[in-house]
Amino acid sequence: MENLNINEIWANLLKNLEIKLGKDICDMWLKPMKINSFEGGVFRFELPNEVWLTTVKDRYEKHLTEALTEITNTPFAIEYTITAREENPFKDFIEPEITASSQAPTKTSFLNRLNPYFTFEGFIEGPSNRFAYKASEAVVKKIGERTNNPFVIFSAPGLGKTHLLHAIGNQLLRDNPSAKILYMSGEGFVSEYIESLQKKTSDAFRQKYRSLDCLLIDDIQFVVGKEACEQEFFYTFNSLFDNKKQIVLTSDRTPAQLTLSERLSSRILSGIVAEIKKPDLETRIAILRQKRDSNNFDIGDDVLAFIAEGVQASIRELEGCLFRLTSYCSIHGVNATVPIAREVLADIISTEQEKYAISITQIKKIVCKHFKISIEDLNSKKKNNSIAWPRQVAMYLATELTTLSLPEIGREFNRDHSTVVHAREKLKEEIEQNPFFAPVINQIITDVKAVGNN
Repeated sequence: MENLNINEIWANLLKNLEIKLGKDICDMWLKPMKINSFEGGVFRFELPNEVWLTTVKDRYEKHLTEALTEITNTPFAIEYTITAREENPFKDFIEPEITASSQAPTKTSFLNRLNPYFTFEGFIEGPSNRFAYKASEAVVKKIGERTNNPFVIFSAPGLGKTHLLHAIGNQLLRDNPSAKILYMSGEGFVSEYIESLQKKTSDAFRQKYRSLDCLLIDDIQFVVGKEACEQEFFYTFNSLFDNKKQIVLTSDRTPAQLTLSERLSSRILSGIVAEIKKPDLETRIAILRQKRDSNNFDIGDDVLAFIAEGVQASIRELEGCLFRLTSYCSIHGVNATVPIAREVLADIISTEQEKYAISITQIKKIVCKHFKISIEDLNSKKKNNSIAWPRQVAMYLATELTTLSLPEIGREFNRDHSTVVHAREKLKEEIEQNPFFAPVINQIITDVKAVGNN
C-alpha cells in the first residue's frame, strides 16, 4: 500500500466523488485540496484555509473515507494541514498605507474564492430561472446602483443559485480585473468572525469586508440567529450599501422567512429578490446536453430525456446521475442506453418517482385545510371566488404533482379538461407575476408531499 502512486489515488478519488457528490461540489471544495502523502497508514491532505478544513470535515469526510476505502481496500486514517500563511489571516485584504513619499497605491490582489468554472455562459437559462439570470446580468452592468442593490436569490438546494453568485463575481472581474470581489459562504463568514474575535483581529476583519466593491454571500441563513455575527453583518452591509458597493446574497428560503432582525430584514427586502424554481423538462434536458457536450460524453438524447424525466428536484442530482452513468459505461465498456440507465440509476430514479406519487385526495385535503373550505365545496359547482380560487389551485397542483391526464384531473373536480388548462395557466401567471404567492404554493406543495410520505 505504501508504494501506491499518490497521483493515481487522487485522480481515482476525484472521479469517485464526482459521481457521488457532483462535479460542482468537487470543483468548489475538493479539488483545491492536495494529497501530500501516505505514510504510516495515514493520508495527509493539505487545504487552503480553516474554512475549507471545517467544510470538508463536516460535510465530506465521510464520503472521502468511503471512496478511499473502495480504492485502497486497506485500513487508514486521515490528517489535514493548512497551507502555510501569514500570522494575520486578513493581511492580504488590507490596503497599503499612503505616505507622503509614496505613489497612489495599487489594488491589492487577494483570494476572491470564486470558482472560475461558474460563468454566465455555462448557465442554462429557462423559465424557472430567467428572472434570477436576467437580474444577475443587470447587477454586473450596473454594479452598486440602488435599483439592483442588494440582490437576493433564493431557491431550494441544488437549483443553481451558487452558480449565479459565482458568475456575477467572475464577470465583474473579467470587466474590471482590479475590482475587489469576494465570495464567502454564510458558514465561512461566521467562522472568520469568530476567528477574528479569538485572535483579536476584528479591525482587520472589518477592513477586509468593508473595503470590497462586491460582497457575495452564499447561504445567508447560516448567519441567522447568531446575534453578534448578525449584528456585525448588519454593520458591514450598511457600510457597503452606503458607499454604493454591491451586495449579493443567496438563501434557501425567502428573505421574509429568514427571521432576521427587523432592521436587517428591511434592508435586504429593499432590494431585488429573485426565486429559482424547479426546472421544467426542457431545461433539464438542455442542462444535461451541455454537460454531455462539454465533457465529450457519448450518450444519446433518449437517455438524457430518461434521466431528465426521472430527476426533477435538483440540478446537482441531475448532473450526478449523468456522471455516474457515464462512469459505469466507461468501466464496463458498454454504450449508454435507457435500460442500462434504468438499472444504474434505479435507486435515484425510483426515489424521485416515489416522491411524486401524489394522489388527488392528498392535494384536495391540504388545499381545503389551507383555504379553510370543505372538500364538498371544492367538488361542487359553486363559482364564488372563495371556492373557485382554491379549486384552481388544486387543479394546478394536480397537473404538477400527479401523472394524471388533463381529462382525468377534470373528472376528479367534476369539470372538463379545458377548465383544468385554464386553471393551470392562471396559476402559472400568478406565480410568475406575484412574488408573494410563490412561497404560498411552495408551502402547500411541501405539505402535500409530507402527507404522501407519511
